[in-house]
Amino acid sequence: MLLAISKEELIGRQKKLMEKLSANELDCAILFSVVDIFYLTGFHFHPTERPIGFFIDPQQKTHLFVPALEHEHAEEFASVDHVHSYPEYPGLRHPMEYLKDALVEANFSGKRVGYDAEGYGSSMGYRGQKVRQFLEAKDFTSIYGWVEEMRVVKSQAEIELIKESCRWGNLAHRLLQKYSKPGLSEIEITSKASTEATMAMIETLGADYKPHGNTAYAIFRGQVGPMSAFPHAVTQNLVLKKGDTLVTGAAADVWGYHSELERTMFVQEANEEQEKYFSYMVQAQNIAFAHIKPGKPMSYVEEAVQAFFKENGISHLTSHHTGHAIGLLGHEAPFFDLGDHTIMQPGMVMTVEPGIYVRGLGGFRHSDTVLVTENGMEMLTYYPRDLGSMICV
Repeated sequence: MLLAISKEELIGRQKKLMEKLSANELDCAILFSVVDIFYLTGFHFHPTERPIGFFIDPQQKTHLFVPALEHEHAEEFASVDHVHSYPEYPGLRHPMEYLKDALVEANFSGKRVGYDAEGYGSSMGYRGQKVRQFLEAKDFTSIYGWVEEMRVVKSQAEIELIKESCRWGNLAHRLLQKYSKPGLSEIEITSKASTEATMAMIETLGADYKPHGNTAYAIFRGQVGPMSAFPHAVTQNLVLKKGDTLVTGAAADVWGYHSELERTMFVQEANEEQEKYFSYMVQAQNIAFAHIKPGKPMSYVEEAVQAFFKENGISHLTSHHTGHAIGLLGHEAPFFDLGDHTIMQPGMVMTVEPGIYVRGLGGFRHSDTVLVTENGMEMLTYYPRDLGSMICV
């Protein structure tokens, strides 16, 4: 198995974007989205205060604009026709001045330009002009979301990378459950499980493996005992106690592609209340699975889950939608949400994670990564889901 997206597929993505530009009567385009640049070029980088951009010129040549410290890196790994760079930010001459030179040289002046953002943005101290302030164009059109839409339906190569991610998330979670004992801290357990799974992963996959993200990991993220009732708690360095409800997460990135495996577990034993809400949660997830069908809107799944919650009088214990797409980001559009009417299509990869949260008792949430198929769905994660398998002994 190739543990990467081929250059041919990357070029195909660029051609698809070019075709959409032409269909919308745009001559050229500029993109600043980190994820979309990686999706189109295969160039993985750390965004900082130094601006980076990708552009397609009117002759349909592709360009990457990077700081000098990334120039050789980009030439080595980016599938583009040209790489441009500037000395440093803020520099004696601002990077946007260098970008202007590159765009003018590439014949952007007086053209119909598409862009995903008005300029580069960063929370690391960047300040700079918007593109329309330094480029004289015929007009500017937002193409925000275009590449994100291209990412919704996965290719077979993307699906295989996500499946590989699932395998190593499964191992990491198995180790997490093995080491979840009373008296141990969540950090100690997660560190041990994640390190062991990562070592097995890199020894098995070898030098061709590039995470472009996180290696194998399994975590509690602070969802231990009563804290598990907070859906997005953060690590607390809590010590596990007998009877604690645990909500876990495990995955591994493979060439930037994510999966999601989450389970509700119990330390040594579960009481009747824990069993009750665990059962509701598993039933809700099964209902979601049964309603994943190509041709139906995303909201169709959420409506069924919400009807189940209402029927059982537990709607007040729920606080988020049933799931989301996943791929190069941990959360992507579309969503299993009442307000999302995107039509499900074969090739979409989604998480299914209806949650129930009971203050003082804990949270109850499994998450599985699934593939929408021609006839329904295929489960990509495969960790046990039943109560008996979720007791940490």
